[in-house]
Amino acid sequence: MTDSSFIAVDAMGGDKGLAVMLAGVARARHRFPDMRFLLVGDETAIREGLQSHPNLTANSEIVHAPEVVGSSEKAGVALRRAKKTSMGIAIDMVKQGRAGAAVSSGNTGALMAMAKLSLRMLPGIDRPALAAMLPTLGDNDVVVLDLGANTECDARNLIQFAVMGAAYARTNMDLASPRVALLNIGSEDQKGTDEIRDAAAALREATHLPLTFTGFIEGDRLSRGEVDVIVCDGFSGNIALKTAEGTARFVADLLKRAFRSSIRSKIGFLISKPATELLRHHLDPNIHNGAVFLGLNGIVVKSHGGATELGVATAIAAAAKMVRDDLTRRISEDLGNFEAKVA
Repeated sequence: MTDSSFIAVDAMGGDKGLAVMLAGVARARHRFPDMRFLLVGDETAIREGLQSHPNLTANSEIVHAPEVVGSSEKAGVALRRAKKTSMGIAIDMVKQGRAGAAVSSGNTGALMAMAKLSLRMLPGIDRPALAAMLPTLGDNDVVVLDLGANTECDARNLIQFAVMGAAYARTNMDLASPRVALLNIGSEDQKGTDEIRDAAAALREATHLPLTFTGFIEGDRLSRGEVDVIVCDGFSGNIALKTAEGTARFVADLLKRAFRSSIRSKIGFLISKPATELLRHHLDPNIHNGAVFLGLNGIVVKSHGGATELGVATAIAAAAKMVRDDLTRRISEDLGNFEAKVA
């Protein structure tokens, strides 16, 4: 049995260090008083850091890990040290059933390799997919997957990603039948690779699943809020994600430059400050932090390496919600229903 009341946190992962990780855990604890934590890392350093967060003492246990995975360390090298690292031990807490989910801000490649080897795949899932929420102009964010776990995918992989992404959207956004689209170079049926067209044909027939397949979507519509889930291979998804992040920074930098260009512009900035603050908040990656490896026999959430304490808290909250709503069971049931229908 899994103790779903605990979240295992790789306290040593991330670019900003232990202090920010503990501050993020403390922030999540304030938002969700019933949450409990396994803080994995250097026991002496964590115990010292907890002195600044007395509210965590009664709700946390320290699990000692003598080593840390480096941010640029190769996945194969990190994998051989998994049993001694804070990242590997945090994942192992999920495998042992001592925690419902693991959260790490560390090396993405190492995290995926360790999670896949330790937890294995759910029955019927060939590969894990990295999924994250991106902001849109609509009422909800959009789930995008895969964001880099698989550079090449066949039709079967894309179908599995669609099923997993829809289950995630149902859990995270409380949607009964999420709108799902495949990322493509055009919206017409004849556009795209054979794999994309074959996946689309199968999804159009899957009317028994709790999702609504809307067809293809192009890259310039990612943030329009027209769909709830966007499915693609990891190569395309990672490029789309980095392009979106770069565009957001580009717009923000242009606004800063424009507002500093003259006295009149500075006055204009003061007048428009509420609107610019709203824009900054909407595009803040810490508000949307927390990507999950879908398809594993357990929940592992990747927090951005440079996340602030708000970002860490957001990732932990996302993990807790997935545990509470039993996301892995939903994925297994949906995929089982799909395969039974097409068999």
